[in-house]
Amino acid sequence: MPIKFFNTLGRKKEVFEPIDPKEVRMYTCGPTVYNYPHIGNYRAYTFADIIKRVLTYEGYKVKQIMNLTDVDDKTIRDSQKEGKPLKEFTEFYTEEFYKDEKMMNILPASKFTRATDFIREMVEIIQKLLDKGLAYKSEDGSIYFDIRKFKNYGKLSGAVLAEQKENASGRIKSDEYEKDNMQDFALWKAWDEGDGNVFWETKLGKGRPGWHIECSAMSMANLGEQIDIHTGGVDNMFPHHENEIAQSEGATGKSPFVKYWMHNEWVLVDKKKMAKSFKNFYTLRDLSEKGINPLAYRLWLLMAHYRSKANFTWDALEGAETALSRLYRQYLDLGEDNGSVNEAYKQKFKEYLEDDLDTPRALTVVWDLLKDEKVSPANKRSTLLDFDKVLGLGLAELKEEEVPDEITKLAKEREIARKNKDFKKSDDLREKIKQLGYEVKDIEGGYKISKL
Repeated sequence: MPIKFFNTLGRKKEVFEPIDPKEVRMYTCGPTVYNYPHIGNYRAYTFADIIKRVLTYEGYKVKQIMNLTDVDDKTIRDSQKEGKPLKEFTEFYTEEFYKDEKMMNILPASKFTRATDFIREMVEIIQKLLDKGLAYKSEDGSIYFDIRKFKNYGKLSGAVLAEQKENASGRIKSDEYEKDNMQDFALWKAWDEGDGNVFWETKLGKGRPGWHIECSAMSMANLGEQIDIHTGGVDNMFPHHENEIAQSEGATGKSPFVKYWMHNEWVLVDKKKMAKSFKNFYTLRDLSEKGINPLAYRLWLLMAHYRSKANFTWDALEGAETALSRLYRQYLDLGEDNGSVNEAYKQKFKEYLEDDLDTPRALTVVWDLLKDEKVSPANKRSTLLDFDKVLGLGLAELKEEEVPDEITKLAKEREIARKNKDFKKSDDLREKIKQLGYEVKDIEGGYKISKL
C-alpha cells in the first residue's frame, strides 16, 4: 500500500512520491530561541519526527533540516530586556531546546541551521526578487515583497486579496500578523534604534532579515530549490508559509517550492490555543516538576490524529502516563528473549501509518498484539521493538529496576504465609508491598515483583 499524506496545498490526501527516489528532502520549522518552547510547540516537532520515522521505516533515506530562528523581533526584544548579547541569549535557549528534544525522544534533524549563519544567502534571494520587480525598497531603506505581483498569493492558506478588510493593504514590518491583515511583508528591515547592535552591513543596506526570508534561504541552501515535505503547525500556514512560497518561487521561477505541505493542529488548553501571549502554556519542565515522564506526553499526542485539535488537561496526561506505564510493564514481562516480527500485525500497523499517519489506530495494534495469546512472548517483544522505531516510546532502553531489599523480604514472607495457607497474612503483606509502590504476582513455581 502506498503512503498517503494530507497535502495542505491541495486540501486532500495524496500518494507520496518524492522528487528524488533516493532521498526525501524535508524541512521543519523549528523554534524561535527566545524562551523555552511550550508543549504545544512539541506537537509540531513530534509530528515531524513521526513523518521522518515512518519514511525511514518504509525504507526511505530522509534528509531533514530544522531551522533555529536566532534573529527576529522577539529574540531582539527579549535579549535586550535581559541585557545580553543576542548570540549569548539565543545560544542558551538553543541548548535547552536540544535537551527537550532528547526528553521527547525526537530524533535529531540531519542538520540544525541558525538563521544568523545564512545572511549572505538571504541577501542573494532578496536581490533576485528586487531584480525581478517582485520586491521594492521603501523610504526608510527596508525592502518589501509586493504580494500583488505574485500570481496566486494565498494558494496555501486560502487567503484572498480581494476579500481583505478595508485599509488592510499596504506594508507590514512585523514578523507575525493575522490573515485578515494581508500586506506586503518585510524581506529586509532597515536598521533603527530599536535593533540596537543587531544588524549586518550588506549590499541591501544596514539592517537585518525579516523572519520569512530566513526559512527560504536555509531550506534552499541545504535542500535545493524544490523540496518534498515542509512541516509546521497550522499557525505557521499564514503568514509564514504563504510568504515562503511567494518569495521562494518568485526568486527561482520554479513551482512548486514544496511538493507536500503538512501541518499539525493546535494543542488547546480549556479549548483555547496554547500560546505564550495568552499565558496559558506549559513547558516540559512543568511536566517534570509534577513527576510526569515527557514520553507520556508523546504518547498522548500519538493518541490523537495530527490533524485534530487536542485539548490538554492534566487528567488526560495522567491517563496517558498510566497507559505508558502499563505498556512498559507488559513489555518487560515478556522477558529478554527476542523472536521474529509478526508480519500480520506489522502489516496492519503499516497500513494505518500509511493512511496519513493514523497513529491512534496504529496504537490499537500494539494493544491487540499484547492481548494475543497465540503470539509468543519473544515474538511480541521483537514486534513491539519494531513498532517503536516509529512510535519512539523508548522500549529498547527499558530495564527492570532493582527491587529494594525491604520489598524482597516482604515478598518472601508473603510466599511463606501463602504456602502455610495463612491467606490473611498473605493478603496483608501484598497490600503493604503495594503501598510501597510494588506489586507481587503469583506465577508458576513462585512469584514476580514489579514496580507499579
